[in-house]
Amino acid sequence: MRHNVSGRKLNRTPAHRKMLYRNLVTALFKHERIQTTVPKAKEARIVAEKLITFAKKGDLHSRRIAARKVNEPEVLQKLFAEIGPRYAERPGGYTRIMRMGPRKGDAAEIAILELVDGTARPKVKDTLKRKRARRVLELEEKVEARAALQEAHDAAEVRKIEAQEAAADDADEEKKGD
Repeated sequence: MRHNVSGRKLNRTPAHRKMLYRNLVTALFKHERIQTTVPKAKEARIVAEKLITFAKKGDLHSRRIAARKVNEPEVLQKLFAEIGPRYAERPGGYTRIMRMGPRKGDAAEIAILELVDGTARPKVKDTLKRKRARRVLELEEKVEARAALQEAHDAAEVRKIEAQEAAADDADEEKKGD
């Protein structure tokens, strides 16, 4: 019996399991949203929330502890510079797991693990009405951009003609002066 034994083995050796968690957490902090199986997401969530708590502290000791779990230095920098301060006022619950249903190949239950209040948002399928509205907005933006470009081009032409006229006037004045 597994009385008071925490954590899932996930059919991996301890070293493989630790590396799996490190990779999942690094990807989560890098992209702020990952897709994986539900048991892996639940285990990665534990590691991720501890690391965010360390990032909230922000001292050197916390950074060194977090560096043991995060594979990429850029991601570690992002964790302490952006993610930690973002959750400074939040007492916990930095991640969310959304179940997506079974995977086609092996029917494993898939979930999305994401940071709460992050910049990544769930994708919403567009309805036909939304697609049309988006196209109209894009076309309007293109028309405005073309108009602005045409105005800039016209202004440049006017400056060019004015410069030519000024040069011609200066040449006429020099001839009169001689």
